Amino acid sequence: MIDAFDSPLTRRRILETAILSAAAAGLPASSFAQTSSQRFEQWVVDFRPRALARGISGATYDSVMNGLKPDMGVFALQSAQPEFKEQLWQYLNRRVSEWRIVTGRERAREYAPLFNKLEQDFGVSRGILLGLWGMETAYGDPVVHQNHMRPVFPCLAALAWGEPRRRKYWETELINALKIVERGWSNPREMRGSWAGAMGHTQWMPEVWLNIGADYDGDGRANPFGKPNDALAGTCRYLLQRGGYQRGEPWGCEVRGQPSGSSRTYAAWQKAGVVRADGKPYTLPHAKAKGWVPVPGGPSFLIGANFNAVKSYNPSMNYALAICHLGDRVTGGEPFVQSFPGSERAPTLAEVQEIQKRLTALGFDTAGTDGRVGLETMRAVRNFQRKAQMEPADGYAGVKLLARLRQAS
Repeated sequence: MIDAFDSPLTRRRILETAILSAAAAGLPASSFAQTSSQRFEQWVVDFRPRALARGISGATYDSVMNGLKPDMGVFALQSAQPEFKEQLWQYLNRRVSEWRIVTGRERAREYAPLFNKLEQDFGVSRGILLGLWGMETAYGDPVVHQNHMRPVFPCLAALAWGEPRRRKYWETELINALKIVERGWSNPREMRGSWAGAMGHTQWMPEVWLNIGADYDGDGRANPFGKPNDALAGTCRYLLQRGGYQRGEPWGCEVRGQPSGSSRTYAAWQKAGVVRADGKPYTLPHAKAKGWVPVPGGPSFLIGANFNAVKSYNPSMNYALAICHLGDRVTGGEPFVQSFPGSERAPTLAEVQEIQKRLTALGFDTAGTDGRVGLETMRAVRNFQRKAQMEPADGYAGVKLLARLRQAS
């Protein structure tokens, strides 16, 4: 679940994944903790001339920074290793869930005129945009915003003051956030996001907001909050400018055959016996794609330029595949033809809700029964699995778990 820091290509997930990878590699948690010996209040005073030298007015700096309390929780979040290790089929089942598919189709209908205009102006397919939007914030769900987002200035200021390894990066992003306020595009109360400072429907870092953001609704400011117009248009610009998105090309498709990693045209793949798994013809025979088999014995894919454009949002193959597949399902596509080894079918929305209700009744609180599997549900599942001596205790809320819960009840 966004992976050079001072590069304009930086995004929240690039940063977060790099930090988590370092933690997994064995760096001690203390290396991620606040290490500055200077009092935060004095650091705010000392940082002021540097911010003013970067174009921030004294009035803006003082209104945002005076009296600000650092969010010390960011250091624990930064050092936390991933709590659950999912197999790829589990990762996909959770993210390409019935809830996301159904809700995505509702958003596609609700904002059909907007997606028509975005496709005309930028050429980015609505499937990719819906996949990204659904993956990043569950289509701008206010529950996600309320429960999982926090004020970004206390986070960025804490990291700029006390994070020892990437301080220059955090200082730059704090100044970028101040520039957003300076321009009148937003204010500290509105600017809520992840602990790393990513904000809005499609989770822009301040640098992305400043340099890629679009005023698509014509209200005089680029704004990733509220209506999704600006956020989705800015995401189109990101995919085009930083991901190299190609208008009219597919991201790729599931195939039958034995695709190697070499890049060739779809027509050449067809000639080599690699055909679409659904039996349909390739939509753009002269576009290029390369072969990818993520799990031996599982589905095989051809992936093209637009798969890599999605991957520019978060350099994870699994993340990009989930977004592309979610976008396909939302826009009428079918599940993969080939199953992953050892996989289960994805549970339905009703089955996930039943899992949550049964877990809660047994004393394993899932913090809601809305059919969406978040960390609370995963922890409840894992605790039940441990008590029931189920192996592995992986926190996966699937159909096998539901069968066991029905027995337990």
